[in-house]
Amino acid sequence: MANENQNQNQIKIEIPKEELQGRYANMAMIAHGPNDFFIDMILRGPNMPQARVQSRIIMAPQHAKELMLALQENIHRYEQNFGEIKINRPAGGANGNIMDFPLPKGQA
Repeated sequence: MANENQNQNQIKIEIPKEELQGRYANMAMIAHGPNDFFIDMILRGPNMPQARVQSRIIMAPQHAKELMLALQENIHRYEQNFGEIKINRPAGGANGNIMDFPLPKGQA
């Protein structure tokens, strides 16, 4: 009986071929209103004054919090397996709604 309930709660997820490769982002901008969170995943090149949004995700506040909890759990598991993730952030940290993931210096 428990196995039947498990099968009923499973969902089949399909990934279109054009999405299989994914998109790289090294910056994110987060904004919100009373009903939605907007997360823009951005690609910023070195020494370039402009950046391009790779993907925009819009979700309800409850889903944004679930995403945060899932990320926390997965980061915890990752660090247990591979060690602490170091963050190279200038003094003062993130500005709250923009996460700028620093680019490596001098690498080609």
